[in-house]
Amino acid sequence: MARVDRYRETLRTLEDWDSYLLQESGLPGPRANIELARAVAEEGDEALFRRYLSFDAQRAPTNSPEEFLACCGLLGLGRLLAEDNREVLTILHRHASDPRWRIREAVVMALQRLGQVDMDTLLQEMERWSQGNLLEKRAAAAALCEPSLLREEEHAGQVLRILDSITASLQSVEDRGSDAFKALRKGLGYCWSVAVAALPETGKKMMEKWLACDDRDVRWIMEQNLKKKRLVRMDEEWVAAWRIEIDAL
Repeated sequence: MARVDRYRETLRTLEDWDSYLLQESGLPGPRANIELARAVAEEGDEALFRRYLSFDAQRAPTNSPEEFLACCGLLGLGRLLAEDNREVLTILHRHASDPRWRIREAVVMALQRLGQVDMDTLLQEMERWSQGNLLEKRAAAAALCEPSLLREEEHAGQVLRILDSITASLQSVEDRGSDAFKALRKGLGYCWSVAVAALPETGKKMMEKWLACDDRDVRWIMEQNLKKKRLVRMDEEWVAAWRIEIDAL
């Protein structure tokens, strides 16, 4: 039996979930108990998820067990979203700009639940987010750049166009020392490789434009993507040629 399923069985026997979740959260620590959070998302209801979201950054700071409850709430909203409750998108949108990185990751995981059942709707919504603030852009890119969501050429092409737009917007950012900019830059440092691997011929041409860009942060993003094994597997000669090109600049 998978860990998620075992946790689901345990939750069904408990009256007080909060104490159990805090004890088994894995926090403080390097990794939260994602399997348990997924079990909560499957077994809980909307009232529970909304209550857990009351654990904001002040009440549940980064790496605290209480932060785990907020993560569970967001993953739960992802299940509701996949079940066609579009109202929760507003809540997820708000939490995409949360100062806590685990909360932002939980938003991405919640959005991907929607993509598993309705990729067209996710693309439509992420197109809007991609025009928002830096952390909203980061959420859009991360939510879309999941290999299992990019099995259709049309979807991969749309994701590449969104990444292209986000990357272009970086050149006008003045405060590049902000945490939000760093988070977006780091995310784009792998997102491109996922989308390009899903649609190689189109993706390589789009990526080449940015590989030749003189913006230092855009160049860093592209260099990071060239290091990803998925691109080497896709076209080892192309990757090697661009690495030589970059080293010569």
